[in-house]
Amino acid sequence: MRTSAGLPIVEELRERIQRLEGAATRRRLVLPFGIKEIDRHLPGGGLALGALHEVAGGGNGAIDGAAAALFTAGIAARARGKVLWCITRPDLFAPAFAQAGLLPGRVIYVEAGEAVLACFEEGLRHGGLGAVVAEVARLSMTASRRLQLAAESSGAIGIAIRRWRRQTEATDFGQPTASVTRWRVSALPATPLPIPGVGRARWQLELIRCRAGESADFEVEACDAKGRLALPSGLVHGPGQKEIGRRRAAR
Repeated sequence: MRTSAGLPIVEELRERIQRLEGAATRRRLVLPFGIKEIDRHLPGGGLALGALHEVAGGGNGAIDGAAAALFTAGIAARARGKVLWCITRPDLFAPAFAQAGLLPGRVIYVEAGEAVLACFEEGLRHGGLGAVVAEVARLSMTASRRLQLAAESSGAIGIAIRRWRRQTEATDFGQPTASVTRWRVSALPATPLPIPGVGRARWQLELIRCRAGESADFEVEACDAKGRLALPSGLVHGPGQKEIGRRRAAR
């Protein structure tokens, strides 16, 4: 069977698909970290906008959980527009977010409770927000697909911070989802100073899943007042400029 233009239907459909894929590629925007050692592992050279990402603490303690929240705050700080942050418990410390570049005037906090996923999705569909963050314990493939589609429709970056009240819930983090990237953040000893005092915080940053990319580990210095990460000076100027840890095949 041929179309009115004389092309076989299969050929015409293939051309349509290629045109659509080309348009989607042109529209794909990213938010770079500004660190080539990290950005080169991410398709397009940065975190995809209009997409869902996951972040979790490397352990079950409050310190790693705080590091994950500050890492997320730094990403949101570098995104354009207002930020919607959906929480399940009122324990965030806004001044710490401000130190990571996310000023109070840019954030709308919503204590969503059991309706956190619905609030997350509505925020992503809104179209007037730069980033939408939500604290999520469980995230099914179906729910994550809805969130991914909502993010694609508006162009906002969506970040699910995985937080658990019970240890048994933590196993859900290993289940497959539709998120584009999945990160794990662990606190490390602060950067040493030549004088008594506390240096810049350091994190072990694990990219444990990256769609169309490779997994990798990095040792970084925590977000500065503009939400930017940095490589420790020893890694920048020393012989070990590669990322810390071994690469794992992307899942």
